[in-house]
Amino acid sequence: MRTVWLALVYFGCVFGAGLLLGPLRVLLLEPRVGRRAAELLEMPVMLAVIALAAAWIARRVAPDLHASGRLGVGVLATALVLAADVAVGVALRGMTVAQVFTERDPVAGLAFYASLAVCALAPWYAGRRRRGIAMRRAR
Repeated sequence: MRTVWLALVYFGCVFGAGLLLGPLRVLLLEPRVGRRAAELLEMPVMLAVIALAAAWIARRVAPDLHASGRLGVGVLATALVLAADVAVGVALRGMTVAQVFTERDPVAGLAFYASLAVCALAPWYAGRRRRGIAMRRAR
């Protein structure tokens, strides 16, 4: 149950940032630089949010969580991000579920799916990194 709660918190951080950045991207960046460039410019900010949220979970919220638990947090949160992305695409953009996945820019879409992989693995990696630092300090 703790893994589910942590996944919801992690999801909230990542998807909340996306909800804030999305309208800024669409309204401010896309008209100036185009859709692909706007999405690619947003990507480093989202990756930073992912890294910070994962580190916060691994270091502050659940430092005692084992590697499998941290991986579960990341995978479940990423599944929630995908589900929310589909919900937004269908409800707000009038897309079908298939369109949500298939009508992405080839370059920005690949970057999006790569960022989802990072999102899934980030809590595991952040905890792994934290444990490695603690082990080196103990020597």
